[in-house]
Amino acid sequence: MATAPVIDTPPATVTTAPAGPARKGILSHWRLYAAISPFYLLFLAFGLIPVGFSLYLSFHRWDGLGSMEFAGLSQYRYLLSDSQFWGSIGNTVVIWALATFPMIFLAMVTAVLLNSAVRFKNVYRFAYFLPNVTSIVAVAIIFGSVFSTNFGLVNALLQAVGLDQVAWLNSPWGIKVAIATLMTWQWTGYNAIIFLAGLQTIPSELYEAARMDGAGPVQTFFRVTLPLMRPVLLFVLVISTVTGLQSFSEPQVLLQTTDNNSSFAGGPGHAGQTMVLYFFQQTFDNNDFGYGAAVAWGIFLVVVLFSIINWRLVQRRGEE
Repeated sequence: MATAPVIDTPPATVTTAPAGPARKGILSHWRLYAAISPFYLLFLAFGLIPVGFSLYLSFHRWDGLGSMEFAGLSQYRYLLSDSQFWGSIGNTVVIWALATFPMIFLAMVTAVLLNSAVRFKNVYRFAYFLPNVTSIVAVAIIFGSVFSTNFGLVNALLQAVGLDQVAWLNSPWGIKVAIATLMTWQWTGYNAIIFLAGLQTIPSELYEAARMDGAGPVQTFFRVTLPLMRPVLLFVLVISTVTGLQSFSEPQVLLQTTDNNSSFAGGPGHAGQTMVLYFFQQTFDNNDFGYGAAVAWGIFLVVVLFSIINWRLVQRRGEE
């Protein structure tokens, strides 16, 4: 039986859809970029450019009016041997330690009490947060009266219990204690609110399980609350380090009447002169803008170093 010959059929023609419109370019979204551009323009004008100019200025000598003179690394070499700058670092670290650790302890205790309170929670939160939004200048003036040698409230309390007066704003340690007390009072409520937000994220089932296992309040705090609060504690510690090492308004207003030479001197013997106060003294009292810029970058490195140390210490304890 004969078979019909096989006829090759031509391959089917593949038809492609017409190419769609070209991908929209960046310029087609110009309205969106224009909407967010004010932030970046302001950051460029008041943030990035001044920072870059300060770095450029730190390699020059300039009094703010005349021509700049290139100085190279000489100002940084002088900064490393500047005893007053190192003294301001020591003052800043001592004040930061005297203020930060009591403040974190008081803030944590306050947050725990606020978290367990049932009535008037919002009133307590407002009362504890109020010092942070109060004018620091007004608060510093009030604390200057509180720590006054002759008519201060603190010395009146010391005399009431039979102790001698203390020249708080005229002695090295008295100045540091007064500044640290002011900073503790100012920031305790703010950090308590942050701790309170962290406490409210801990599931109540964990506390119920701890109570069923026979854990008391102290054991529950150290075995349940504190480990889960470690990220919040790290945040508070880093923020407190950054703000504490850049303290300016507190010592400047509190001690401006105790030294007639400069409002940035930090009191008798520069006992309360922080790093930022020293920066202002060199820049605006001595009109040495180049060296002031070098001091500013030195402050930046110190703050970064302490922030890294605090972060590493808290992280290491968390790993243990």
